[in-house]
Amino acid sequence: MTQHTPRIGCTLDYEEGGGYSRYPWYALRDHYSAAVARFGGIPFALPHEVACVPQYLDTLDGLIVTGGNFDVPPEMYGEANTHETVTVKRRRTEFEWAITKGALARGMPVFGICGGQQLLNVILGGTLIQHIPDSIENALAHEQPNPRHEIGHTVEVKPSTRLAALIGAGEIGVNSAHHQAVDTLAPGVVINAVAPDGVIEGIELPNHPFCIGVQWHPEFLITPADETLFAGFIAAARAYHDQQR
Repeated sequence: MTQHTPRIGCTLDYEEGGGYSRYPWYALRDHYSAAVARFGGIPFALPHEVACVPQYLDTLDGLIVTGGNFDVPPEMYGEANTHETVTVKRRRTEFEWAITKGALARGMPVFGICGGQQLLNVILGGTLIQHIPDSIENALAHEQPNPRHEIGHTVEVKPSTRLAALIGAGEIGVNSAHHQAVDTLAPGVVINAVAPDGVIEGIELPNHPFCIGVQWHPEFLITPADETLFAGFIAAARAYHDQQR
């Protein structure tokens, strides 16, 4: 029997007119789609049409909530004040919120990357640190000065987690491009990776077939751990498809 090629939705970034086009436009870094294809999936770009979410989910076998240079609006996790560094993209967040909640409700594999991890924690009932340098004493350079295709710092993968089952427990090198992080952990969510300065670098939902968020960008595939993580996500998406038949 021919093995099914899972269909993986990747959320898009959104920009107002300027730069590439004088009109509003979507964007997705090639690393996401290339990583999906490399490990046996078909990448699908997802425009921010909330009304289409049910049809998107009927088509997909897995969802990647991608990162981006923006933040979840603080009022969505109960914060009255907004740090001066916070930038929001409300249309994108509204869409990602709707499709992520829908995917979770269906038991569809969900992979949150960087800002995608942060959104996952908020959707599930947690909060965020709005600006790491103002909240974490002696914080690492989580917005690393060296290129993103290089390691920025290490994280410790916690034993007895789904992430550890995929890539092994212990220390790995990761890239880093974020100024926010998980603060209060959502109910039922487990920490699966932590940076040396205590910043939460990975979370997961144990009672879900595959719901993992990581704060780094494994789509760059700069370590064997990144490759194994992507391969595990694609395998989970394939299993989800088989279960729906």
